[in-house]
Amino acid sequence: MASAKRDFIDIAAHDAGYLRHLLELTGHLKRGEPAGGSLQGRTLAMIFRKSSTRTRVSTEAGMAQLGGHAIMISDHDSQIGRGESVADTAGVLSRYVDAILIRTFAQDEVTELAREATVPVINGLTDLLHPCQVMADLFTAAEEFGDDLSALTVAWVGDGNNMANSWLNAALRFGFTLRLACPVGYGPDPAILARARAATDVEVLGSPHEAVVGAHVVTTDVWASMGQEDEQSIRETVFAGFQVDAPLMALADPAAIFLHCLPAHRGEEVTAEVIDGPRSRIFREAENRLHFIKALLLDLIRPRERFG
Repeated sequence: MASAKRDFIDIAAHDAGYLRHLLELTGHLKRGEPAGGSLQGRTLAMIFRKSSTRTRVSTEAGMAQLGGHAIMISDHDSQIGRGESVADTAGVLSRYVDAILIRTFAQDEVTELAREATVPVINGLTDLLHPCQVMADLFTAAEEFGDDLSALTVAWVGDGNNMANSWLNAALRFGFTLRLACPVGYGPDPAILARARAATDVEVLGSPHEAVVGAHVVTTDVWASMGQEDEQSIRETVFAGFQVDAPLMALADPAAIFLHCLPAHRGEEVTAEVIDGPRSRIFREAENRLHFIKALLLDLIRPRERFG
C-alpha cells in the first residue's frame, strides 16, 4: 500500500521526531554513509518566482548527486508567470515530476500548491517562512554543540522576517531558548510568535545586547529582504543599532558561532570582522543546505520506510 505524500512547507507542521530524522539523514549524507539509495530516474520541478543562488544550486546539485534531474521553471519562461492558476500548474506538474519545490512571495501560494498537487511540495522560501534554511542552520548548530538542540540559546538580531519566523517554529519543535532583538514595528509574525511562546522560552527584545548575552548561536539577515528594496534607506535608519559587530559577539557564549543565510551586506547587518572572522560558519552553513535538501528529497520522493 502506497504511503500518503508528505510535503515540507512549514517546520511547525512536523513533529520533532520527524525533524530529527531529517537531521540524522543529513548527517549520514554529509559523511558519505549509505542513506537509502538514489533518485535515479526521478525528476524535480523547481518553480522560482524569486531569484536564488543557494536554494537553486543546492537543490539542482543535490538532485544530480542523487541520480535524479531538476527542471528550473521561472516566471519569464513558464505559463505560471502569465497567470496560469496554481491548481492547474499543480495538476500538470504532478503528472510530469516526482516532487515540486517552489520559491515565491505568498505562503498561500505554497499551501495551495501542496493541496492541489499529488506529489510532495517543498517550500524553498516565501515572505513568511524559510524552513529549509533554518533546518540547515540547526544541523550546523548541532555539528558545533551536539544533537541536543534543546540545550541551545539562539539569538536573532534584526528584522522579524521569514527567517525569524522559521527560527520560532524551530524553537517550538526542538524546545531551545530563542531571543529575538527586533526594532519596534519590525517583529515576527504575531501568531507564530504566540504559538512558540506557549511552548518554549521565547523573548522579543528591543536590545541586541540583551538577546546575545550567553547565546550559543548569533544569527541575522539583511535589513531589507527581496521585495523590500524601496525601503532600504528607511530600514538603514531604523536598524542602525542592530548590527552584529565584534563587541556584540563578545557578549555571547565563548564558543558561540555566527550564522547568516546570505546574501550579506557587510557593514550593515554585520561587520566584516564578524562574518569573515573565526566564529563565522556561513560557508559551512551554506554547504549544509546541500546536504539537508538531499536528505529531504530522498525522504519525500522515496518512501520513508525504505531507510534504515
